[in-house]
Amino acid sequence: MDFALLDEQKMIYQYGQNIAKDFDRKYWMDCADASRFPEEMYQRVADDGFVGLMVPEAYGGSGLGMFEMGLFNEGLSEQGTPLLSLVIGATMCLGAISKHGTEEQKQQYLPPSCRGETRFCFGITEADAGTNTIRINTIAAPQPNGRFKLNGSKTYITDAKESDYMLLVTRTTPHTEVKRKTEGFTLFIVDTKAKGIEMQPIDISVPIPEMQYQIFFDDVDLGPEQVLGEVDKGFEVLFDSLNPERILVGSICVGLGRYALARAVEYASERSVFKGPIGAYQALQHPLARAKTEIEAASLLTHKAASLFDQGEPCGDEANMAKFAASEACVNAVDAALQCFGGNGYTKEYGIFDLYPVARLMKTIPFNNEMVLNYIGERVLGLPRSY
Repeated sequence: MDFALLDEQKMIYQYGQNIAKDFDRKYWMDCADASRFPEEMYQRVADDGFVGLMVPEAYGGSGLGMFEMGLFNEGLSEQGTPLLSLVIGATMCLGAISKHGTEEQKQQYLPPSCRGETRFCFGITEADAGTNTIRINTIAAPQPNGRFKLNGSKTYITDAKESDYMLLVTRTTPHTEVKRKTEGFTLFIVDTKAKGIEMQPIDISVPIPEMQYQIFFDDVDLGPEQVLGEVDKGFEVLFDSLNPERILVGSICVGLGRYALARAVEYASERSVFKGPIGAYQALQHPLARAKTEIEAASLLTHKAASLFDQGEPCGDEANMAKFAASEACVNAVDAALQCFGGNGYTKEYGIFDLYPVARLMKTIPFNNEMVLNYIGERVLGLPRSY
């Protein structure tokens, strides 16, 4: 494997350093504290061509791959300013439409989204199903006139109310009526302002700019032109969105881990106690060095998963292992940095503890690490299924 980045890839990776001059960690935290989506930052990213990074050029994108999108998220997160909307909307939703959409859908949704004029969210999680997506109950019931009536609910949907459209995972055939558990799924492109949709914000303790919502659907009218892919065969479309999500969460974790370590190294080099800088003491130096090693190892695994994805090769094993390794490494890096800062790490002035809830969240979303380990045990190691 060639580990050298091309000049264009270096530019994409370094973009975070440039945008941080105008939209830094303070700007990001101000948005998080106010529960306000960072509109100005997002629009700049769109104007510079990064929202449509993976969208074909014919539809207003840059026509690049997962590897470049991973580098972009990695570099952005290294400045302490990750955007989950770029994982969910710009990658999962636009990527799915690019691959599975009709020509009319691509023309309608992709160009304005690449320009930042419209945004997408992704609706899959349900309160009663959790990680068991097979058991979702939100259903778009086929009607005699060829249309669908949508009923059900979703929870923890990121950026839902602020988005214009939702890529919604539903059933068109209940799970009790299918021969194979993966049958009966259909994905729809839904206008978030459509009649019959109600949203309620979920107040969470993690400081991120994107809001979370619980959504209720009451006889929402959907047309056949809103179906992404084929009716009852949406699991393939859904499956194509899951690996990118895990890969980019890995990229974000790598970037945040590097940000925490950079802050800690700077502080440990300047803070002097007893005979010199605290960074000279092995009790602090070794945890930081260990965390750095874990972060860089996770970065390589994430890059491998992204590279396999771009080559059209199976990458589920690598994507899951990358997500696990990076999220664990990120938490360890933030913890080592926090210990390095001592009492100062818990103050708003230094802002180190603010990183911990975000890092810890990544062990839970989009797929908790226990389920990731189940996947690795069964699919990678070949052990018996445990659930």
